[in-house]
Amino acid sequence: MADAKTKAMDGGQAKAPGDAAPGQQPIRSAGNQPAYFSCWDIHAYYGESYIVQGVSFDVREGEIVALLGRNGAGKTSTLRAIARVDDPSLKAGEVWLDHQPLHNMKAHQAARNGIGLVPEDRRIIAGLTVEENLKLAQIAPPIGWSIERVYDLFPRLGERRKQEGTTLSGGEQQMLAIGRTLARDVKLLLLDEPYEGLAPVIVHEIERTLEQIKALGMTTIIVEQNAIAALHLADRAIILDMGQVVFDGTAQDVLDSAELRQQYLAI
Repeated sequence: MADAKTKAMDGGQAKAPGDAAPGQQPIRSAGNQPAYFSCWDIHAYYGESYIVQGVSFDVREGEIVALLGRNGAGKTSTLRAIARVDDPSLKAGEVWLDHQPLHNMKAHQAARNGIGLVPEDRRIIAGLTVEENLKLAQIAPPIGWSIERVYDLFPRLGERRKQEGTTLSGGEQQMLAIGRTLARDVKLLLLDEPYEGLAPVIVHEIERTLEQIKALGMTTIIVEQNAIAALHLADRAIILDMGQVVFDGTAQDVLDSAELRQQYLAI
């Protein structure tokens, strides 16, 4: 198991952005397959707080990766840095998707190039119906799934298409947030805590939906505090601790290692 661990440290000290290795275009990932997504030595800050400290990993096309760690490990911050939102601020490193550099883009530009972020707070737009929220996602190209296809995936949304989005239950709002993202042409789906605050029966429903998305071969990174649920869905697991990668291996490796789960996930 020790061979699978990757410490993003230099002599025991976290690297500062000025010490970051020069970026290079990703060529291959594990297994010598071309890397579909890569982040290389990314460093990100909230103001003066140094949160993401030299994170690097690859994702192959069609792969689902669980990005795990304890509270405060830097999971959501890494996801947001990949999506190129303003906070945290990416100070160094490179982000590539389908051979396109995203690290100098704004969030809306990264979205046009295939990044689809489903944020933890869902951000359903008040005053708009379910269908209006979906249509708004398609107001500008590139357009992804049709609205009817979203309803096929989430029949409950079809039943509530005329209902104001913010009046839906938590699970239904999560469905709408995912459906709204799929209504765009998404190459990399980023899911931030999709099970957060949901009742167990609704968690199972969202899990079934994500299994369907997995069957479609959609490349996905999932951040989830419910690590066991995420590991059962994922092909690979990347564990962060103090803003650095401490493990990169298969999801089954983590499920099989009580020591690894206890040390970094407290489960």
